[in-house]
Amino acid sequence: MQAFSRAITTNQNGPHKDLARRVERARESEWQRPPAGHTREAFEHAADWLAASGRALILDAGCGVGLSTRRLAARHPEHAVIGVDRSELRLARDHGPLPDNALLVRADLVDFWRLAKAAGWRPERHYLLYPNPYPKGAQLKKRWHGHPVFPVLIALGGRLELRSNWAIYVSEFALAVKMLCGLEGHVTAFAPTSDFLTPFEQKYAESGQTLWRYRVDLDCASPQQEPAS
Repeated sequence: MQAFSRAITTNQNGPHKDLARRVERARESEWQRPPAGHTREAFEHAADWLAASGRALILDAGCGVGLSTRRLAARHPEHAVIGVDRSELRLARDHGPLPDNALLVRADLVDFWRLAKAAGWRPERHYLLYPNPYPKGAQLKKRWHGHPVFPVLIALGGRLELRSNWAIYVSEFALAVKMLCGLEGHVTAFAPTSDFLTPFEQKYAESGQTLWRYRVDLDCASPQQEPAS
């Protein structure tokens, strides 16, 4: 039976009117909450594993059931792929054995990203695959580009790729990156036909929804600086 998923409904007609204010607030006010103990332990384990692997890093942020982590590891056998998700239940789903160049970590992404930045991590590739869109206008601050951790996410650098079935989310994210550090990325519609990276990607595609992809090389030295003119 073919999967079916309803299209996102929202009270927004375009990028949120408060996006610039949220990005500027995040730039000026560093997130101060101490990382949770369980995430700190998970990060230390991941850091030891990464160091032992001796490979360049691919970070799969919000990996859900971990299928994307497995598939990214298979596509990039020369890299170490770390998938991070906060749900133990999702991570426990059986999608077969992990490749030896993949690791799944249960952690809070907000804390994990901050620990990664403090440790000097710089992934070569960084994936955000179908994050929760929080489509109501009042939920902007829950979207990654409206969250106080956004400058940390961008400061990690590397080639960032965001995928979503909601065009507004992708366009907002692209605008937020430009506001923060002046970088222009590329937003395109795409239509995967096989080897879907995530179950959501397959469900949305088989439901006839347009999928959107944003790619940017994060080579700015510091997203705390003023955007380039």
